Amino acid sequence: MAPRDYIIHPSEYDLGTVIADIHEIRRLNKQRFEMEQLTAIVHEDEARGLCVGYKDVAPDEFWVRGHFPGMAVMPGVMMCEAAAQLSSYYTQKHNLLGLDAQIVGFGGMEDVRFREPVVPGDRLVIAVERVRVRPKAMIVCRFQGIVRDSIVV
Repeated sequence: MAPRDYIIHPSEYDLGTVIADIHEIRRLNKQRFEMEQLTAIVHEDEARGLCVGYKDVAPDEFWVRGHFPGMAVMPGVMMCEAAAQLSSYYTQKHNLLGLDAQIVGFGGMEDVRFREPVVPGDRLVIAVERVRVRPKAMIVCRFQGIVRDSIVV
């Protein structure tokens, strides 16, 4: 993937226009406390199967003290979790699996690459795109994480 091969170009969404805040996210996603990895949803395009949200990375995240002392870097697994939560939110909101399930589980990832560090103070913008849906079974999405217009994951 070329460095500027965006799933959705940043000019197509407005980070200042929140369409779902943390309270709406919590209505659909069950993660709480340290495991909440979304701050807001800012864009949805049902026709294209796209959803964009973000995580404001705070200096008091549970991993900051130990990953790594004196040079905090967001763990890649947390970036992947943010993408999984955004996919779950979008799937639940639009009942893409046709299950009306209480929880959508995370099944795996392929071809994930970490390109640049994400640090406290960053806003990690996550874009997910529906690739295919097998009703009542699974949804496959691709995702990207972006900080200041650079694809970081």
